[in-house]
Amino acid sequence: MPEGHTIHRLANDLAHDLRGRPVVASSPQGRFAASAERIHGAALVRAEAFGKQLFLDWATGDVLSVHLGLIGKFRRTPAERAPSAQARLRLVPEGGAVAWDLTGPMACELVDPATRRRIAATIGPDPLRRNGSVDEFVRRSSAKRAPIGAVLLDQQVIAGIGNVYRAEVCFLCGIDPRRSAATLTDNQLRALWRESGTQLRNGVRLNRIVTRAPAELGRSQLARVPAGERLYAYKRGGDPCHRCGEHIQSVEIGGRSTWFCPSCQS
Repeated sequence: MPEGHTIHRLANDLAHDLRGRPVVASSPQGRFAASAERIHGAALVRAEAFGKQLFLDWATGDVLSVHLGLIGKFRRTPAERAPSAQARLRLVPEGGAVAWDLTGPMACELVDPATRRRIAATIGPDPLRRNGSVDEFVRRSSAKRAPIGAVLLDQQVIAGIGNVYRAEVCFLCGIDPRRSAATLTDNQLRALWRESGTQLRNGVRLNRIVTRAPAELGRSQLARVPAGERLYAYKRGGDPCHRCGEHIQSVEIGGRSTWFCPSCQS
């Protein structure tokens, strides 16, 4: 499932290509034809991400609410290229050279602004949003007895963190993902929030997840870290820790595997 940086980057890219321009909207698959007709010819007013939730506001007053889920894709493609028959929605700016094709979303619907607000209200604080509240994250997470590795995946506690970021953020903060969130100190929870924000912002900028310090590899920039060396813990079970040499271990938390260093994280 795409993590928060992907959705924020997507919102930025959609706004760049579509905002303020009449858009040709269609549903090659046919399942979204009536809704596509409602926004056909309208201009995009705003594209906005709340964690893993995407909202596109149109001049008609309608809001396109999208959650990509596990297999969804919203991809830029040349406008002259025929869309896939599986495309739920195609958006083409009038006279533009690019198109945006949405395939396989978990959720895709036109809603009114009030429904948009209700959906957004169910989503936890997002480190990438200006109004993302560390205090609210601390309040919500400190009330949880579940492992912090499970709490970080709870989108009502913190928005945008997925399986890769939870492993990497816990490693970077030196916190064992098996620990109950309620046992963490205020400073530890605030460190998790700060590190989440840092890593998500890097992800938006790079369009990929790179958490490894470039200096450890003799590199000067995150963008120059080689593909196989970008992460500290995620899916590195049995491999030596990049920092201490202890073998990375895996454990199932919240129904999904995660990875950690038993020496660096406590």
